Amino acid sequence: MDEPVGLRERKKARTRAAISEAAIRLFLQRGYDAVSVVEIAAEAEVSKRTLFAYFPTKEELVLHRFADHGGEPARVVHGRGPGEAPLAALRRQRIERLRARDPITGLCDIAPVVEFYRLIMGTPSLSAALVGYLRRDEESLAAALREAVPDAGPLAARLAAVQIVGVLQALADHNQTRIVDGASADDIADDALADTELAFAQLGCGMTAYA
Repeated sequence: MDEPVGLRERKKARTRAAISEAAIRLFLQRGYDAVSVVEIAAEAEVSKRTLFAYFPTKEELVLHRFADHGGEPARVVHGRGPGEAPLAALRRQRIERLRARDPITGLCDIAPVVEFYRLIMGTPSLSAALVGYLRRDEESLAAALREAVPDAGPLAARLAAVQIVGVLQALADHNQTRIVDGASADDIADDALADTELAFAQLGCGMTAYA
């Protein structure tokens, strides 16, 4: 008899998590480039074929955590309240995430998260691969902005999306770098909030259609 769909999905989720955790554990111990996919599969007690079924590339073993947040700026724009401008919704959501110490904002000093930051920042191939995830966020946000303010035109939406996604990532990188250098999240929380307000003020000056 076939397993219920819910049970199969839970098993898949556990397998996916086990593979990712094994990979990141080995990468942190020995370095990303020193660990092979075969070793990761053995550590996770799965076949190489199974590993690639869940993670088609080695980079995705790490960067899937960003993929889990993929399309978030677009979802924020789609889900904004009545009368709320796209930029206002994005600013509100980022402030909420900062106050919650969400790792996606960089304002998180939990030890495993800091080690994860170090892994990405210290591995050029991972940093380069991250750009692909950001491009997809730009594309989905541009589509959301076109829908939100159709009169602004497709080019304006594309330019705005590139700027917004770039600014959000730059803010997160700045917070991450300060924490990796030894600051605590509490130490830099006020600065992170002020930096975010400054960033959105500057964005608003250049893209009034979305402000």
